[in-house]
Amino acid sequence: MTRFVVAIPARYAASRLPGKPLRLIGGEPLVLHVARRALAAGAEQVWVAADDERIVRALEGSGVRIAMTSQDHASGTDRLAECARIAGWPDDTIVVNLQGDEPFAPAAGIRAAAEILASSGAEMATLATQIEDAATLFDPNAVKLVRAADGTALYFSRAPIPWPRDAFMHDRHTLPEGGHWLRHIGLYAYRAGFLQRFAALPPGRLERLESLEQLRVLEAGFRIAVALSPEPFPPGVDTPEDLARAEARWAEQSAS
Repeated sequence: MTRFVVAIPARYAASRLPGKPLRLIGGEPLVLHVARRALAAGAEQVWVAADDERIVRALEGSGVRIAMTSQDHASGTDRLAECARIAGWPDDTIVVNLQGDEPFAPAAGIRAAAEILASSGAEMATLATQIEDAATLFDPNAVKLVRAADGTALYFSRAPIPWPRDAFMHDRHTLPEGGHWLRHIGLYAYRAGFLQRFAALPPGRLERLESLEQLRVLEAGFRIAVALSPEPFPPGVDTPEDLARAEARWAEQSAS
């Protein structure tokens, strides 16, 4: 199995859900659920890049390591770059960036991101899943992507891509047959050295236009390998409504 570490950015002052890492699901903090998913994936180390002592206290006894990072970081990538420096990972260490709002991330998906990075030779790797309905394709909060024949990303967008011109001239409520559409799963893998390089790159024009940080990598000429997730990734927690759905899902799983 590919050797890797997992780093989880955990920012206390989330704009849409303040105190998000400590919001409770099944009576336990969200960040603790995410950390357990990383541990279940078989990572050699699991680090949480925190910005608040309350997050540190919530993770006591969990088996994860904590990097206290600056509260001023503009992105999770910047926070993880500082975490990598604190952890002292060699440049060739494979780091999986597991978002701190993914309490149901499947262990197989976390491993898959590390494996596709190692096997592809790309500078970065991520996951995707098939889009099955037009509502998701047209939802700007669901990021779409297209791949080249070798599996590397050509582009990420909030817009529906690719655009089936003839079919959508007549009907935009039903997806044509063919399974051409992929939704991006916001999980990344890169080596620690490239993580530092990524964080040092200036934001690109396309990144600013779409508000998608991964476009910085493509615009700078680097490759992002994309694998289909081996298991479904349930939606993350970004709003109070998401939190309520996560609580219901947890209760359903606990009862089964």
